Amino acid sequence: MGILEDKSNARLFYKYLSKVYDRINRFNWNEEMRAEALSWLEFGDDPTVLDVGCGTGFGTEGLLEHADDVHGLDQSVHQMEKAFEKFGKHDRVNFYRGDAERLPFRDDAFDVVWSSGSIEYWPNPVEGLRELRRVAKPGGQVLVVGPDYPHNPILQRVADAIMLFYDADEADRMFEAAGYEEFEHHIQRATPQSPRAITTVARVPGSDEGVDGSAAGAEESASTAPDAE
Repeated sequence: MGILEDKSNARLFYKYLSKVYDRINRFNWNEEMRAEALSWLEFGDDPTVLDVGCGTGFGTEGLLEHADDVHGLDQSVHQMEKAFEKFGKHDRVNFYRGDAERLPFRDDAFDVVWSSGSIEYWPNPVEGLRELRRVAKPGGQVLVVGPDYPHNPILQRVADAIMLFYDADEADRMFEAAGYEEFEHHIQRATPQSPRAITTVARVPGSDEGVDGSAAGAEESASTAPDAE
């Protein structure tokens, strides 16, 4: 397990990274990559959308182009404060502080679940992927962006020491173990010199016919959500 897969280490890391995150993030994950990833999703009419590991709200901003009912969750209050500056605490987005591996939402709550730049910090990524599937409606979509495993042996050793990096074979294993049956992987890259991202789009098993759900309440929520448990 890499050093940043420890949740307390990750929170401390983002306490300081949040100050410059938006400036440096564009070299790894930019608006063009975000737009391409969004094009692989089917939002339908009046979708309810969750951004897991929303951070400063870069992915959230793209989701707002396709949905009005958007919810964002992150474990780092420092990252979320940057998102509050963009969207307000209670205005365009409902924000929650919480854990991706223990999502504080009821089953079948969202049409689309998005998570970009978060899975690499999860100590148990399969459990996190199960949670994304649980809160997504049957027939809905889950999109996950993570760092592709480097080919260079030296970089591999560095990657393994820091956080989770994975290739398409490992992504297959994780998504299958988490109960997904239909998914596809895409490799994205900001520039030829940038690290590669592996973006997986998965269909949640089952049919969404007759399902009516919206986001439920959350522990440590930054705003009041509908249908609180």
